[in-house]
Amino acid sequence: MEWKDIVAIKKATDSLEDGELKPYLRWMLAQIKLMKEQEGTLEAAVSELIELYDALMGLQEKKEVWSPAPTCTHVHIVVGESFAGSMKQALKALGCAETHKLITLRENYAIGPISGLDSPEGRKARSNWFRDHITEAIEAYTTFEEEYKELLDKVEQIPEQAEVMVWTGGNACEQTGMRHALYLLRNKTNSISVNDACAMCEELYNRPDAFITYRHSGEIPSDKLQEAVTRLEGKGKLDAAAIARLVREWRMMTEQTGTLRIWQDGAVLEVPAPYYDRYLLEKLDELKPPGGDNGFLKSARLIGEAMGYCEQYIGDSYFEYRLRELIYDGVLEIKGVPAGMRYYSVRRKQGTGKTDFRPLVDEPAGR
Repeated sequence: MEWKDIVAIKKATDSLEDGELKPYLRWMLAQIKLMKEQEGTLEAAVSELIELYDALMGLQEKKEVWSPAPTCTHVHIVVGESFAGSMKQALKALGCAETHKLITLRENYAIGPISGLDSPEGRKARSNWFRDHITEAIEAYTTFEEEYKELLDKVEQIPEQAEVMVWTGGNACEQTGMRHALYLLRNKTNSISVNDACAMCEELYNRPDAFITYRHSGEIPSDKLQEAVTRLEGKGKLDAAAIARLVREWRMMTEQTGTLRIWQDGAVLEVPAPYYDRYLLEKLDELKPPGGDNGFLKSARLIGEAMGYCEQYIGDSYFEYRLRELIYDGVLEIKGVPAGMRYYSVRRKQGTGKTDFRPLVDEPAGR
């Protein structure tokens, strides 16, 4: 099997929703069991597995229909797979999937180094950081360079007549990603607009007695997104000066060397890596571990609590990375194996007071 085949298989499986993975796996294991027990012919079982392979690879081909086409009238650029899924559903429901295409920036721009990201060296440095610090990133970043080249190809494929709608939200990930998108579009002559999906949907649907504050666009249901797409089409075109300003801001960001960014007072700010350490420890102190577990708390529960009350959209993987750093630094004790947040529990190091930890920065605000 060649490397390109491995990349194609990875893309096909990555395109599946969480709820689709287990049924496919169960079906495959059932077929393998039949082969081991020699129930039925080997040829039939192999044929069934080949059909499954063809179906899965076909899903990846279907995904390509969202790439910019010569006749498309609109190209939407979004940050994050979750928001991309909602946008696809919204465009299908509006009946414009044939003329509206989609480009997805898959990076979590809130975390990890972005210094020199538009150079091979910068991308390698980002890949190495994720592999060293983020548990699930080892596999995800094996194809980072190939995926970046595909992104550049898709931007190049945008036809001259297409209106480009770049979507963002009130968080560091999407705001940084939006600026990266503008940088990638800097040589295009298309009409370009920047649209805040979260702000628009909050304006459309929030009432005094019932309101939602979206931390990122991936939280917006596709039915609400439909109205935002319709309302914003043809509006908010950026002039050359606005585009140049956002491109400059991206370049300034890529000169920084930090690994954590937050959205504050209308700007993306770089903060020290331990920014959320005190916040995590305070959440640990607030939660009551189950009885009989010697004060240990499941790390998944702690991280879920931290995410639920954090005003910023950071992602669980960064919180889990900082939890492991607190373990390595001797601030926390561990029970289990830190192969993933489901596999271990933590507690304050015994014999130390809560005042022993001194963070480098002030505590961030919670929700």
